[in-house]
Amino acid sequence: MNDHHRIEGRAKSLRELMDRSKYTIDFYQREFAWKEQQVRELIDDLSGKFLSFYDEEHERTKVKQYGHYFLGSIVVSHKNKKRYIVDGQQRLTSLTLLLIHLQHCQKGNPAQVDVRSLIFSEEFGQQSFNLDVPDRNTVMRQLLHGEQVHLDGATESVRNIKARYDNLTEHFPDELDAHALPYFIDWLLNNVHIVEIEAYNDQDAYTIFETMNDRGLSLSFPEMLKGYVLASIGEEKHQRQVNALWKHHMQAFKELGDSEEVDFFKNWLRARYAQTIRPGKKGAENKDYERIGSFHRWVRDHHKEMGLVDSESFVRFVLQDLDFYAKQTQRIRRAAQSLTEGLESIRYNEERGFTLQTQVLLAALSPNDTAENVDIKLRLISDFLDIWIARRAWNRRTIAYSSVRYTLFTFTREVRDKTPAQLVELLQGYLNAQAERFVTESKLRLHQQNYRQIRHILARLTHWVDTECGLVSHFDDLVSAGRAKPFEIEHIWANHYDRYDEIYSSPADFETERNRLGGLILLQRGLNQSLGDATYENKSEAYAVHSENLLARSLNTMAYPNNPAFAQFRARTGLIFKAFEHFGPEEQAERQELYIRIAEWVWNPGRLTLAEVVPPVHEPLPELNAPKIRHEMPLSQRHAQRVRFWTRLLGEAITRTPLHARISPDSDSWSAAGAGKGGVSYVYIVLTDRMRVELYINTADRTRNKAWFDQLAHHQSAIDDAFGSPLWWDRNDDKNTCRIAYQMNQGGWADDATWNTIIPAAIDAMVRLEHILRNHVQKLTI
Repeated sequence: MNDHHRIEGRAKSLRELMDRSKYTIDFYQREFAWKEQQVRELIDDLSGKFLSFYDEEHERTKVKQYGHYFLGSIVVSHKNKKRYIVDGQQRLTSLTLLLIHLQHCQKGNPAQVDVRSLIFSEEFGQQSFNLDVPDRNTVMRQLLHGEQVHLDGATESVRNIKARYDNLTEHFPDELDAHALPYFIDWLLNNVHIVEIEAYNDQDAYTIFETMNDRGLSLSFPEMLKGYVLASIGEEKHQRQVNALWKHHMQAFKELGDSEEVDFFKNWLRARYAQTIRPGKKGAENKDYERIGSFHRWVRDHHKEMGLVDSESFVRFVLQDLDFYAKQTQRIRRAAQSLTEGLESIRYNEERGFTLQTQVLLAALSPNDTAENVDIKLRLISDFLDIWIARRAWNRRTIAYSSVRYTLFTFTREVRDKTPAQLVELLQGYLNAQAERFVTESKLRLHQQNYRQIRHILARLTHWVDTECGLVSHFDDLVSAGRAKPFEIEHIWANHYDRYDEIYSSPADFETERNRLGGLILLQRGLNQSLGDATYENKSEAYAVHSENLLARSLNTMAYPNNPAFAQFRARTGLIFKAFEHFGPEEQAERQELYIRIAEWVWNPGRLTLAEVVPPVHEPLPELNAPKIRHEMPLSQRHAQRVRFWTRLLGEAITRTPLHARISPDSDSWSAAGAGKGGVSYVYIVLTDRMRVELYINTADRTRNKAWFDQLAHHQSAIDDAFGSPLWWDRNDDKNTCRIAYQMNQGGWADDATWNTIIPAAIDAMVRLEHILRNHVQKLTI
């Protein structure tokens, strides 16, 4: 056969397929277009299959014997000495995002599995992704390095990549914790297979693609179920009625979205008929809940339990039951897309990415319910879910499908056929038993994995304050990333550690405190960007004059005079709003408490009632212990004191080690000496009341910095043991630099009475650190 027309196909493990392999796509290929549902299904399928084999008692070598999983096929065309993906780019892009997430998840895990070569390769100092699509490489690089992603002017693919990565991190199951994680990665790389079909010209590749995707004769699950139902009905006139109504509803679902009709049947049948669910243990068999995924078969196998025993019952199944639940599902799905009066929580839950809502809502409904009772049940259940989810998210508990499916299935069975009064009692009991409260995570902060949830929280607090004060507020504007000038999270403290180095012992400590919820507001892009690195004192007035929400404006005194609605609101709720001339740690702690108290109003269990809403009961709050500045002195005196400190330390250090012998005393808070490798230094850091010594990695190449840190971290246990106590291993993923440090709290530069203690301790720590790391540093390679 002519090589030009050769076609080859082979099943490959994910490692074989992606390790140091290069793929690209042609310019005319469609955008990356996967939705949240596809990402969720990929994660659920992979994790569910793995967990059916995994046992925490297993040795890792046992993973070789775990079962395999087939993930479909891709079609590749060879041309111009490159491999072009003709079919499969959606799957490979999503798998690359999963590998990036797994790389981040492994930080600090001593049993790391190196997945970097499946994501990118490096030659001559240049890094390139294995799935190399030029207009997507920037966002992939930002995600890989944990950097902030900017979407100004971004393509559809770039926006979807960022959104799907966020979905992936949110839905990643808790069960794959630190112990299970390396097992899962081993299984994913070696036991998950994809068939790679290779052609050596585009014509053959697209012929294969079209053949594989020609679904003209294939029946969908809903169509197969309809065929079974129609065949079970005796009279033609009833068959026509059923067929017409079925087609009407399926068309309505198709207009709502691509997979809505299939999701409807899964949600309806699970909500009303499923009695069992697969236990979360090794080797467990699929039960009703899982088998309803192929609902056309499940109905056929369980028709007697469903009461489908004769022609009349099949007619009733469609003309009564399907008609009722289809109408309510369409109503729920429309309410999920835009705020609907009385059903606002359905939209809120959807925006959080909670995927089990429709199932739970349908479980409480019956075709025999009055229209009024349907409305009451939808409101009660959706409000309950809103509160339950909010408490979990606030307390860093995931709402991913795989983590809550069993709990929600049990709840689904319990709400079936309850009256509104019975529902109120049940739902309030659930919330009373819930361990999570807003005060149980009083120091909630923003981090890389919870941006979506924090933005949602800020949007809800902002929206509630405005609407309670009679101001026009649009929730969807607050959370939409697609509007011309979207709202963004604004840090009240600019990212300037040097302004706070008298309070926080390290940039990492400062970054943690800077991200506390009380230090955040929502501002529109443009205003947010224009304020830049300004101090609070220089931007407080802009909050009051230009921001579009009262929560932001309330930081400034201008928000309070001549605002009777705001005054009445504060009196009615007892919420303590304050304007601040300055905004330091104590002010941020006050603001954090305010946000907690607002949250108790927004997510008030008193909403779950058939009578008048009861105000919330504010629960005791742990003290928010804002750090205090321990020492104040004029700048000139501080500088002079530091010069004295360094003169003393460097003078004594030279008697122990030549490391800093050529360094002169100055007024900085640090003193650095080279480690014999470019970009690596041994550094003393001194603050008012503490010190640390560290190995500091800061070359111009971020990738090199992280690689060198990882090489050192490979020996972390041995290095810590040799040093005599655990060191602080700070990979600092959202920054360029890395450090390995040891901190001492016996004193600092401010009180010279502590120098007799802290200076010898710091020199001794530096001598030990350099002695232990010297050979490791010299062996560092890129």
